[in-house]
Amino acid sequence: MSAAPGLTRVLTRYADGRSELSLDPDLRVFVADLVRPYGLPLREDLLAEGVGHAYEELAAGLLTEALGPDEPADVLIQAFDSPDVRPGAPTSLALSRSCAGTPTALALCDQGTAGAFAALRAALAYQRTGVARRAVVVLAEQTALHHRPPEPVTLPDRHCAVVLVCETLPGEELTVRQDSGAAIGAAGSVDPAGSVGSFGSSGSFGSAYSPDSVAEEVRRQAKALGEEAAVLLAAGLEVPGLDAVRVPAGQPFTGLWSALADRLPDWRSERRPVLLADLDRRLGVLSTLTLRAGPPS
Repeated sequence: MSAAPGLTRVLTRYADGRSELSLDPDLRVFVADLVRPYGLPLREDLLAEGVGHAYEELAAGLLTEALGPDEPADVLIQAFDSPDVRPGAPTSLALSRSCAGTPTALALCDQGTAGAFAALRAALAYQRTGVARRAVVVLAEQTALHHRPPEPVTLPDRHCAVVLVCETLPGEELTVRQDSGAAIGAAGSVDPAGSVGSFGSSGSFGSAYSPDSVAEEVRRQAKALGEEAAVLLAAGLEVPGLDAVRVPAGQPFTGLWSALADRLPDWRSERRPVLLADLDRRLGVLSTLTLRAGPPS
């Protein structure tokens, strides 16, 4: 039986309080430099109080728990939406030192909730090319934004990190797909490695989408997996007529993946295929993950 990239472990961790790095005076200098060209005011109250958590502190222990000393990672991809509180530091490189091996370290941001799926697509691409036998994706979000945003944004209720471990497994089928635009489910085949589809009149990120088309595409993918499929929908994504677990609001970036961490062991033991779906309305991007587990080892 052929082997393919699969998702072997998903772990999550919440944290309270703050990181001492949130009081680093360089944080104010760093944020001020970033927002000055856009005329955005700083949140002087948050900077003075010291609010927020550093992603390295959130995720380092979780990485150690996810991977043993004899399980080296070849690639580590950190994805986030809300910014870190450690000013100007490459957190992905720091986190790579919490893994066995010497993984290539990358970071991905500014893709909204679609960023988590994009990071997984990148990890799977590394595996399919043979560059990586084991790839790790680290998702993180923290509660503080140290400047006034130009438009309303949803921040998480709690600091959270999620680690996803991708390894080659016999018979595993793991596909990540991302589409942007209005006419979801248009004719055309899907690349097994995952696709960024161009659908809708403009075919560009942020174009309008039809809620009915979004719901129909999610229902189509669920039907393709079979009646026994377990479906997990991100907060705010409504698919009428589909029996699904809906993630509560409060953790816009990590909530879907924390819910997967809680449920995946049971779904695997039941041999149920799994579908995850999320819609980033700001970008107009529908992201889905489908997983069929291989035979029991």
